[in-house]
Amino acid sequence: MTTRKWIGALLGAVLAATGLAAQAQTQNYPNRPVRIIVPYVPGGTVDLVARVLAQRLTEQMGQPFVVENRAGASGVIGSDMVAKAAADGYTLLVQSPTLIANPLMVRKVPYDVVTDFTPVSFLGSVPMVVAAHPSVPADNLQQFLEAARAKPQNFSLGTSAIGSPMHVSLEAIKFGGKLEMPIVAYRGTAAALNDLLGGQISLIIDALPSTAPHIASGKLKALAVTTRARIPGMPSVPTVAESGIPGFEMVTWYGLWAPAKLPEAISKRLTEESAKAMRSSLVTERLGAQGFVAAPMGPAQFAPYITKEIATYARIVRDAKIQID
Repeated sequence: MTTRKWIGALLGAVLAATGLAAQAQTQNYPNRPVRIIVPYVPGGTVDLVARVLAQRLTEQMGQPFVVENRAGASGVIGSDMVAKAAADGYTLLVQSPTLIANPLMVRKVPYDVVTDFTPVSFLGSVPMVVAAHPSVPADNLQQFLEAARAKPQNFSLGTSAIGSPMHVSLEAIKFGGKLEMPIVAYRGTAAALNDLLGGQISLIIDALPSTAPHIASGKLKALAVTTRARIPGMPSVPTVAESGIPGFEMVTWYGLWAPAKLPEAISKRLTEESAKAMRSSLVTERLGAQGFVAAPMGPAQFAPYITKEIATYARIVRDAKIQID
């Protein structure tokens, strides 16, 4: 055998062995613990959804799925960590629409939502609620808008993270309600809620699971919901659209992503197992009572949904002239 033929045969053997090893790794997935990155501090709805998902995937797939909170830069740090991780299925991301909103309003985001991630599964959505401190002299959003336009110095607005659906919704309400007042940005839901409960800020928009217990106890009051129609659990609370901003509708949703170029077999397995997890009684018990609507869908439906949401958020960012340096 000539040297050239010998080298060719050796390369062929190496490539074949590498292909077989990769195939075996895919077939045996997962064979070690899997990290689910939550790019926020513990205590918010993204964190809650991720932990319920992780518990069910651990039970279903026989390996630990461990939630790691990597907060910072309104979700950019943790999200970028996943974008740059190995595409082997052992580093995953649970995120909200903040992932797609940040690049629209923040300069130099270090990832591309479309090219740097594999959309694995849409998990579900929850309504958002406009919640105010009890001292605010308004029983609904329309009254708040009137009071805030008359004396803006008496009120303050907060949000859990720049680029979050809560932040973008609040910016849209500011624009539609003709409010001229700044928004205080916090590092996560827990910090924003603490200041709202303490009366340091007047109002936030947040996912219903985080605010529902405080509304039920009377520590906060619901002024409006962000859905198209009133929600069954709060039939007396009007929608934002009923409160002087026609056509308004936004929910916060949650998805599971992996780094780009995730092997199709691993993606398919994660999609199937995530759907099974979202339909479990654990999700109903832990999330359903708080307004979470499980609606798992795979990449074929999730990818175009992301494209549609990017267009929606881009329109709001453009209309409200939101730009974060």
